[in-house]
Amino acid sequence: MTKNLINLLAQERVFPIIRKSNPQEVLDIAHALIDGGVKVLEINVENPEIYKTIEEISKDAVVCAGGIITSLQAKSALLSGVKILSSPVFHMNLVKFSKDKQMPFIAGASTANEAYDAWKARVPLIKLYPIRALGGPLYVEDLLRPMPFLNVLAQGNVKLSEVKDYIKAGAFAVGVGRDFYEGYSYSEITKRAESIIKELKD
Repeated sequence: MTKNLINLLAQERVFPIIRKSNPQEVLDIAHALIDGGVKVLEINVENPEIYKTIEEISKDAVVCAGGIITSLQAKSALLSGVKILSSPVFHMNLVKFSKDKQMPFIAGASTANEAYDAWKARVPLIKLYPIRALGGPLYVEDLLRPMPFLNVLAQGNVKLSEVKDYIKAGAFAVGVGRDFYEGYSYSEITKRAESIIKELKD
């Protein structure tokens, strides 16, 4: 299951991240992205009310619960129907939880040591976060040069126009948050999703 879901993310290459506290906004943005061809997306779960929204969205797409930092959050996310857990940090309690539940886990890392430790713990996908502050595509290149075996997800204030640069630098996939939806109508969000998916397949 883990391998199949990570492979799906590898095929998609772009990973939309929704960070909104209003459940209805989350639902509307998610459906706009799904209408544009998105098959897997991350929804931040800082607000517990979002879990019910995730149940709804999970009928139409693979949902990753983002912002997970405690085992309690991970349990709540699991019950809501998510298929992937994502954390901004690398924490062995979450690694153990994901392994016990046979659920893919994306661990956050910002240094070479953290990324290597996550890989040693058999984390299938390592999130380099916050990637822009770390140095952008050049940081991805520099990190992968001595450790080309890492599967990395570049995330943190990435623009849609930069996705191809990160892929070229060696990123397994790229997480895009606000630039996907902030300030755009739902029909425009759908068009942005269609456009980037087409661009990455050309």
